[in-house]
Amino acid sequence: MAEQRRDHIIIVGAGAAGLMAARELARAGRKVTLLEARERCGGRIHPLPESEFGYRADAGAEFIHGDAPVTHALMAEAGLRSVPVDGARWHVRNGAFSPDDPADRQMRRLYDVARQLDQDMTVTALLDRHFAGEDFAALRQSVLRTVQGYDAADPGRASVFALRDEWMGGERGAQGRIVGGYASLVDFLVVECRRLGVAFQFGAVVSAVETAEEGVVIRCADGRVEHGDRVILTVPLPLLQTIVLPPGMRAPQAAADAIGFGNVIKLLLRFESCWWRGSRTEDLSDMLFVLSDAELPVWWTQHPSEHAVLTGWLAGPPTHAFAAMTEPELIACGLSALASIFARPASALRQELIAARAVDWSKDPFARGAYSYATLASHQAQDALSRADGPLLISGEALYRGRDMGTVEAALASGLDTARRLLAI
Repeated sequence: MAEQRRDHIIIVGAGAAGLMAARELARAGRKVTLLEARERCGGRIHPLPESEFGYRADAGAEFIHGDAPVTHALMAEAGLRSVPVDGARWHVRNGAFSPDDPADRQMRRLYDVARQLDQDMTVTALLDRHFAGEDFAALRQSVLRTVQGYDAADPGRASVFALRDEWMGGERGAQGRIVGGYASLVDFLVVECRRLGVAFQFGAVVSAVETAEEGVVIRCADGRVEHGDRVILTVPLPLLQTIVLPPGMRAPQAAADAIGFGNVIKLLLRFESCWWRGSRTEDLSDMLFVLSDAELPVWWTQHPSEHAVLTGWLAGPPTHAFAAMTEPELIACGLSALASIFARPASALRQELIAARAVDWSKDPFARGAYSYATLASHQAQDALSRADGPLLISGEALYRGRDMGTVEAALASGLDTARRLLAI
């Protein structure tokens, strides 16, 4: 009997997309080597020690967005469950707390205008053309806050069509959190990959990919050289530009610039108690989100759990103003923002602080930002990057065609799809 061919597939990046692709390929009998620049798996899924926060807090991805069928299927395999993200959302302006978003009454008009568009435009162009003037100030602020804060996007580049699909695309599953965090999902995939014989190499910073008669040659910054039949690159978009690729891939590589890639600064502050519950006359016992006009505007709790942790969030172009800040300075800024929102002395909040972390993802050398978003030219760029020509393929959340681009679901789905396309070649 002839020996079955076992192509050697090298995957660069052990984040969600890389791990998912590795498992699928190893299941099909392929020899798989995973090269990871960090000393851990997970990429932008980054758990913090339980000893610091009382649970495995997420410095990176935290929520399950939308229906997320691939994520939920993987969770079922792993025996994991999620809890719904449920609680009150408060809007704070000039120190006043309200459960109502002042822009809600105008949002229907925005949806009507977006529905009628027959040509894509940027969010900034849409607001300038259809919602200029003081009457729409609250609406503009709300839309810009969502585009920048939720999508980590530049409104001057972000596609209205993509956001229309995201915001108005029909019924979606409720947001949730995985019990044990996304790290539990990563742990499961790593165990699965090791069981199937996937080889892991850490500290492997890939600097070049070359094609040769026998397949591909991967060169690392420390001098390591790996040989394989095919390679899948699953690195974040900014890292893709740092790898020297074969001449035939340089045009698709350049196309990656047409896909947006935004930044996030995430703060996690653990206190002795959930002091915010009794800080005001309003009943904040079930507070989940606070959306404010503070310097660090978005905060959320771990409700309904009893963990006394507040998470601060700043995303998109506003993060540029904080680029020079150190971690202690970002933490101080976060305490100052909370003091402003809840009218409490920052010094009193610091006295109650048990643990604190601030992560500016633009400063992570192997991420250089948080996640991708759709621009007017994203679809053409995705087409160029997705072509399975030759021995090199590109995968990751930036290539996902669904409406939750930039999510863990997008990364898992892209990794799975890339592996299946390679197996079909």
